Amino acid sequence: MKKNIIVLALAIMGLSNANAQTAQPEAKKPGDISLPSSKGALEKLASFDDGNYKYSVEDFYTKPKARAFRLSPDGLRMSYFQKIDNGKTNVYVKEIKTGKVSLVIEEKEELIKTYFWLNNERLVYVMDKGGNENIHVYSAGIDVSVPIDLTPFAGVQAEINTVLKNQRDFIIVTMNKENKQVKEPYKINIKTGAIEKLYTNTDLKNPILAYNFDKDGNLIGFTRLVNGINMQYYYRPAGASDFKLLKEFESTETFSVVSLNYQTPNPDDAYVISNLESDKTQIVLYDLKQNKMIKEIYSNPTFDSNYLWLSENRNFEVDYVGFNGEKNTIIPISKPFKKIYDNIQKEFKDAQFSIVSQSDDEEKMLIIVSSDKFYGKYYQYDSKLDKMTYMFDLMPKLEQKDMAVMKPISFKSRDGILIHGYITLPKEALDGKKVPLIVNPHGGPQTVRDSWGFNQEAQLFASRGYATLHVNFRISGGYGKEFLKAGYGQIGRKVMDDLEDGVQYVLSQGWINKDKIAIYGASHGGYATLMGLVKTPDLYACGVDYVGISNIETFFSSFPEYWKPYKEAGKKIWYDLDNPAQAKIAKEVSPFYQVDKIKKPLFVVQGANDPRVNIAESDQIVTALRKKGFEVPYMVKYNEGHGFGREENQIELYKSMLGFFAQYLKNKN
Repeated sequence: MKKNIIVLALAIMGLSNANAQTAQPEAKKPGDISLPSSKGALEKLASFDDGNYKYSVEDFYTKPKARAFRLSPDGLRMSYFQKIDNGKTNVYVKEIKTGKVSLVIEEKEELIKTYFWLNNERLVYVMDKGGNENIHVYSAGIDVSVPIDLTPFAGVQAEINTVLKNQRDFIIVTMNKENKQVKEPYKINIKTGAIEKLYTNTDLKNPILAYNFDKDGNLIGFTRLVNGINMQYYYRPAGASDFKLLKEFESTETFSVVSLNYQTPNPDDAYVISNLESDKTQIVLYDLKQNKMIKEIYSNPTFDSNYLWLSENRNFEVDYVGFNGEKNTIIPISKPFKKIYDNIQKEFKDAQFSIVSQSDDEEKMLIIVSSDKFYGKYYQYDSKLDKMTYMFDLMPKLEQKDMAVMKPISFKSRDGILIHGYITLPKEALDGKKVPLIVNPHGGPQTVRDSWGFNQEAQLFASRGYATLHVNFRISGGYGKEFLKAGYGQIGRKVMDDLEDGVQYVLSQGWINKDKIAIYGASHGGYATLMGLVKTPDLYACGVDYVGISNIETFFSSFPEYWKPYKEAGKKIWYDLDNPAQAKIAKEVSPFYQVDKIKKPLFVVQGANDPRVNIAESDQIVTALRKKGFEVPYMVKYNEGHGFGREENQIELYKSMLGFFAQYLKNKN
């Protein structure tokens, strides 16, 4: 499902060409290179986490030996990421019948972000450079031929839009090739790299944000941003030559065409996810030509319904629908899928599962099963034989009996809004001991939410005796448009109130030591960390700011080009700096201007190439605090962007973070 494109494009949380063949002069490093703490200082910080613990940081953050298993369309081959001795992760392909394994994609300097099959002979994968998110799309043949950069354009951000199963040698990609602020669709031959532009985004003041193609690659509709804040959906009925305006709606609303309904003789029937007529998103069957709903397929009174799985092998029959509530919930619809669902449920009653790959005939499937206590286990499922076969455990070192429980919680905010979230409790808390707490606000903040399942951070923290609180504060996604709108213009204010109310709720349950509470988050969560230390300086013992915003003014002024069309929407979500009254509020909720209120220890972490939250956001808060005499440890990685993706950097980060928490939550110095 495509989410509301404005709020998705502005989600602040949290992918380059092949390596150069000739030596180049070293580029100037971003930011003030005098600010980051020395390696020795960070190692000393990490040394405070010196307890006799069963599990190490490496146990949680060493990448699995193999992962991301995928079946070829014909089901005869299986591909997967596999780590090799130098720490790199390559893509291999195994012939299932013979067991023959071939190296297909070799990871060099840059990380392979993701990959998948396009046809039985070729894979597609994406990379950027050092986390700068200028994504390139590559094609690689299983014959080990030289990979092809399908989007070989400097400074361009590409995105895979549509995989054409009826035209296996082609893919549709959107990219900002001709104008850095807007993306346009291109059809690319994955064998030759030949490229054809499919549509021109002519109105740059009201740009097209998303394109809908049918299964044959024909453009049937698009979503346009109007005046920076509103949306229009245009549709071209079957047989028509022109697109007509179908819907106009606010940026908090959704009208997302998932797929045409190929089971009906009406060529304009489509599956749509929408909340234009409701607070929560509904899954509906819609006549796009007549502009009317045919019938509701599924809705939930409490949560947005946004899972819709169609069987392409059975002419796009609906297999299941669902929603992300306290846990991920799927409701089987089709008779074939009900059989699969029942068989899997018998084996894994308290876990959740998803189909991660399947053959085109849908007889062979790869399923991943997980829960709050185990990271993920792969199974092969033969739908013809109704047979499930265990395949691979992603994190076998982590014994399920040692992992912490993640409990869904809910509470009323101080102004009466029902807030949902989760508390991950170590065994000590379940035994009646009051334990330290780490409050972990999510990124985004809009449309993003925390979910039930295995959380590496929370489990790592639990291994050290810390509880972790996740609050889906107002403006989080999944709880309807009114809940989303309740957080507009409230970032740093009522959003922070919700976090504080969550802390008070878990304190009232008797689990937490009120004098040992930390706050830690990334992106908006990093901003919330800084604001927590400003707004409620006596609530928290310490904080960790990871790629967080420190100054709303400089954050807005540093938007990358492809974010600039969303600036008006950003004003609505955050604050309108052109409005004197709102600019005053923005300054009041910018931690950079409130550093005198920060009196608890802070650890700052930043990826130098971050295009979303510029390194200046971290540099300026570190500089300001050090000027007032604070000793602020500061970790910067010059090969990372908006969050660390490299294994060695993740391990170093969490070792330092645990040492920091040990200092101030366990009084180790």
